[in-house]
Amino acid sequence: MRAMWPLRISAGTAVTALGAGLAPLRAALRDRRGGLLPCAFPGAPPDIWIGAVPGIEAVALTPDLAAYDCRNNRLAELALRSDGFAEAVAAARERHGAERIAVVLGTSTAGIEQTEQAYAGRTPGETALPADFDYGHTHDLRALPAYLRARLGLRGPALVVSTACTSGARAMMEAAALIAAGLVDAAVAGGVDSLCRLTLHGFSALELLSPGPCRPCAGDRDGITIGEGAGLVLLERPFDSSRGPLLLGAGASSDGHHMSSPHPEGLGAVNAMRAALAAAGLTPAEIDYVNLHGTGTRANDAMEDSAMHQVFGATVPCSSTKGWTGHALGASGAIEALVAALCIEEGLVPGCLGIAAADPAFRTDVATGNRARPVRRVLSNSFGFGGSNCSLVIGQG
Repeated sequence: MRAMWPLRISAGTAVTALGAGLAPLRAALRDRRGGLLPCAFPGAPPDIWIGAVPGIEAVALTPDLAAYDCRNNRLAELALRSDGFAEAVAAARERHGAERIAVVLGTSTAGIEQTEQAYAGRTPGETALPADFDYGHTHDLRALPAYLRARLGLRGPALVVSTACTSGARAMMEAAALIAAGLVDAAVAGGVDSLCRLTLHGFSALELLSPGPCRPCAGDRDGITIGEGAGLVLLERPFDSSRGPLLLGAGASSDGHHMSSPHPEGLGAVNAMRAALAAAGLTPAEIDYVNLHGTGTRANDAMEDSAMHQVFGATVPCSSTKGWTGHALGASGAIEALVAALCIEEGLVPGCLGIAAADPAFRTDVATGNRARPVRRVLSNSFGFGGSNCSLVIGQG
């Protein structure tokens, strides 16, 4: 096996509640303008906010791939059309060959919303779902990588990762392993997750949804705002003329503490962060900013502050960017890896949105306003239900 790190992020794109592409995300971070709005999603719990992607209902797939049509694959399609991403993959296909590029994507909801529509569309008195419902091309977890593989004309391995909220980050780590093993020369990796009633009502039943925009790290934080989105990257080995950010390392752990609650001392989170630093060959002092998982719940944010303090003390600035996008679940890790790359380009530590001060019990350096400073290396955290933890290190080329 060849060395796993670093890998070049040769291209990247994101779709969030702020719009399609990296440009609206970059501008919103700089201008401190969030994309969360009162919920208008049909059938959702009352009196919540969400991070819905504008215009997603109008996105159409090409006729030859119409069987894949669902909200989740529309998000993926919108990402492919943004930031020249599909064109960058086409150029990589010319360099490496279609069979030498993998597709490794994370999702937690996949096309569940399509099944919800089918269930609601049943003939009264009938139990069978409508005849035109296509589970395999929409709801099935593998529908997402299968769609991107077909849409991009690739013939390499196509894998799906579903590890709750670490899915998008873990997909990037798994893609790196395929490249290191010599099975492929490049990979389209990341995550896509869409709004659906099951997710919104599930988090509502757990009493984890905020009645307003989420405010991670605030002393009076009161819950999550669910979002949707897509984050895609093209990973390749660095080559002489290449430019762009690097994936310097990644680390993962599974503490299995509880199905939905984090380990109170953050043991798994600590292990993931330390593993990522070791993979990148870096010390904590060489990280300039940490993008927190920071969902806005009392337990998650307190756990992450404890874990952060164990690894970094109070010397490295940190913040959560979910106040801009909401928690995009299986897409969040990939989206926030791209946020890390933007922070490096902009020389920006984006302070948590919508809070005046961090929780006074926190011991880390939580930024509450934007800070202009050199940023060369960012550690980005993702933590999920079931004790899944993943940290990525993004750095300058």
